[in-house]
Amino acid sequence: MSFFDKIVATITPPESDETRLDARARARAETEPGHWLSLVLDHHDQIEQAFADARSAATAEDRITAQKKLAVILTGHSNAEETVLYPEMADHGHKTHAGLAYEEQAMTKVQLALLEKIDPMTQDFLDKLEHIRGAVTHHMYQEESSWLLDLKSELPPGRQAVIAQRYREEIDRYLGTKTADELA
Repeated sequence: MSFFDKIVATITPPESDETRLDARARARAETEPGHWLSLVLDHHDQIEQAFADARSAATAEDRITAQKKLAVILTGHSNAEETVLYPEMADHGHKTHAGLAYEEQAMTKVQLALLEKIDPMTQDFLDKLEHIRGAVTHHMYQEESSWLLDLKSELPPGRQAVIAQRYREEIDRYLGTKTADELA
């Protein structure tokens, strides 16, 4: 963790696991299966599991496989959000949130690339992985606690269906029809 990261973490400590779980539960209560918000939340669950799998892998080969799976899920998910959801956020008066979301996801991609250069069985790898996980879980919390709920409340029903279809198309473009378990 850089000096700057340590200062930011001290000034703005991360949300607790309980706070994040509460936000996700509230977001789940606001959606139904097949809706774009439900699809996003499903991906958030998969992303958290992919982090856990990478962290708990017992061998270098398993950790590299888990790290690659994590990168594929994160990249596919972020590409879909960047292509479909963030432009909608910007169009509905949330340009600051959309810009921050793009920036956070770009930095995550940079950090994932740097993670590939670290020996997977070292503490440095686990530290970098945890740094990325912390940033990603904070990003997901921002989306789940307000950003995406605001967007959902502002979009008319017909547009909601279009967004869900476009989100699915973008996910399929990157991930295909594979499940998270098949990505490894």
